[in-house]
This record gives sequence, structure tokens and C-alpha cells, in this order.
Amino acid sequence: MKKQIELHRQQVEYTLRVSKHARRMRLAIYCDGAFVVTVPKATDANLVEKFIIQKSKWILDKMAYFKTVSSFVFKTTNDEEEYLDNKEKALKVAESRIEHFNKVYQFRFNKINIKNQKTRWGSCSKKGNLNFNYKIALLPPRLSDYIIVHELCHLGQFNHSQKFWNLVAKTIPNYLEIRDELKKGGVTFH
Repeated sequence: MKKQIELHRQQVEYTLRVSKHARRMRLAIYCDGAFVVTVPKATDANLVEKFIIQKSKWILDKMAYFKTVSSFVFKTTNDEEEYLDNKEKALKVAESRIEHFNKVYQFRFNKINIKNQKTRWGSCSKKGNLNFNYKIALLPPRLSDYIIVHELCHLGQFNHSQKFWNLVAKTIPNYLEIRDELKKGGVTFH
């Protein structure tokens, strides 16, 4: 649901999402300026507002950054037609890059799926399915490679431990730099 709050004399609109899966409150600001607050079920509204106010400097800084950023800003229409136009291309990108990188890792996986998601760029299921957003086909190769390797490495480490990052570094040694670039562009991973 859409809500508004005043932060440092500015009216800020946000979307409040109540999730039965959320274990804690979470803030996200996307490159299109969307501000989303995800909270566990039965969270008191006053707690949500206090949390937002505590993080107000971070929120306003991120929003200002996305208004002025001139480097990587990812814009798409997010519609069904764009998805259908790019789904096959994204699958080819994912398949060829997984084949390339998996020569190093030798991980076994089940399926590669291309999806139309608003906030996720990739995921790896416990069943060994690798899922990617169709938008990987629209990214510069260094960014799509990072996303693909990130999910591929979850087959070896289903977490974000140092062991996981060591796996990523085998094929993407500058992963920290790319990860920072993607974060600045509003890309998230799960």
C-alpha cells in the first residue's frame, strides 16, 4: 500500500509491503526512485515509522543519488512485450555464459529459467534451478556475467559466506567493484 512520511521537511512516498516471509524490516530504494518498506506480518505502524525516520539520511541520500546518477542507470518498461522480446536472448546469454564459467566450477544444476521479475535479477533454488531476469540480456556483459556467476556459485555455497565470495572471485576477480556498481544502479540479489 502507498504511504507518505515527512523526512527532513520533505514528503516522501513509499510502498509498504507486509510479508509473511519477512523476519525483519527492510528498506529498498530502486534506481527508478521507488522506495519500498517490507515488514513482517503484524508489525506495529509506529515501529515502521520510527525505523524509516532512523534511516532517513540514508533514504534521502539514496533517492538524491538516483536522481542525479549519470553512470549505470537501468531503465526498462517492465512490460510483457519487452519480456517476450528479450526472453530468448536472455536464455542464450545465460546458457552460453554458464557453459563458459562452469568449466571452472563443474557444478551440477537442474534447469535455467528466465523470468519477468521487478526486483530480482537472479536466484538459485535448493533444487538446483538457476533463475534469471530477462533483463540480463540488456545489461553490459560484465554486469550480466557477475549476476550469472553469483547465482552459479550458490550451487557450491548456498549463502553469502567468505567461501561463497572466494568462489565468485575465481572467475570474477573484481567482483567487489562490479557489486558496488550494481548496488549503485539498484540491482538486488536473492
